[in-house]
Amino acid sequence: MEVQDSKKRKAVAYWLLAGVMMIVIQVLLGGVTRLTGSGLSITEWKPIMGTMPPMGDAAWQAAFEKYQQIAQYKYLNNHFTIDDFKFIFFWEWFHRLWARLLGVVFAIGFIYFLIRRYFDKEMIIPFIILFILGGAQGVIGWIMVASGLNDTNLYVNHIKLALHFMAALLLLCYTLWFALKLLVPDYKITISKKLNTFTIITIIVLCIQLVYGAFMAGLKAAMNAPTWPDINGMHVPDSLWMHSIINHPINIHFMHRQLAYLLFALIMFWFGSATKFAKQQNGSLIGSARWWPFVLVFVQVLLGIFTVISAPKIVMGKFGTFEVLAELHQLFAMFLLMSLVVCLYAVRRTSN
Repeated sequence: MEVQDSKKRKAVAYWLLAGVMMIVIQVLLGGVTRLTGSGLSITEWKPIMGTMPPMGDAAWQAAFEKYQQIAQYKYLNNHFTIDDFKFIFFWEWFHRLWARLLGVVFAIGFIYFLIRRYFDKEMIIPFIILFILGGAQGVIGWIMVASGLNDTNLYVNHIKLALHFMAALLLLCYTLWFALKLLVPDYKITISKKLNTFTIITIIVLCIQLVYGAFMAGLKAAMNAPTWPDINGMHVPDSLWMHSIINHPINIHFMHRQLAYLLFALIMFWFGSATKFAKQQNGSLIGSARWWPFVLVFVQVLLGIFTVISAPKIVMGKFGTFEVLAELHQLFAMFLLMSLVVCLYAVRRTSN
């Protein structure tokens, strides 16, 4: 009976991990949508009817005319033809379609496992939370898009963009944590209040860094200071003392970099603590999992540097070097976050 229950839990866990990968792809599609300037191309939120793109020339023209009413078209893309509009429409439509597909995969899997009685009582609350987080993400996404559907803003509000991004990462991490609960045996989990606290602090700093990364993206801040290690010839920009650190592009750029240096140092110290602790354990998950944040933070820092210095190569309407590096930077940020979540799962404060 225990063997059968274990197989059922693993099946549910693998389904959840498939969802994790789909969420990663969804976030990357959101990045492509932002980098191609496609996010405001669909001016309506139709969760059901919006599944299909416009059918026929008249429908495309009607969608294009709605786009022509907002500031992004009037002041930035007024040279667009219907073919240009179809290009940006595709990416926003595909981003929304993938979100719907994610919901369908979740719903089908949930119904299948429910009928087959793969769920137990301890899964009920986590599934309710997953439903809430998934639904909230769709609502937050529309709130973000609506912030740019007016006669004044060229892009969506960068704070609402950050909220949308972080809500997606919350869904990602919660789904991963749920899968780990079903997949990782108890004997691989160890107890260390000190290392658990250190890991939580590191994740908090990373999350603040990710918020500033979203601010960077929303305000196109990389183009404002495409230099490294200085920021346009300065190590501390003059604007830091005169403007906000959440609304001014250069200040946001400065904060993003300083947080990156802090995070790098934290993970180096964290790795040392995790290594010392792991040597005292046999067969624990932290023994192998500790390497991932260590490796990924190096990759992430390098990608950040290369992304910034490639900003002058940006060609509007083209997906080139900068855009590829920016997507990789976002991808490895998610990998780094997930690796730390696994480490947090591996080391608990108490045995309860």
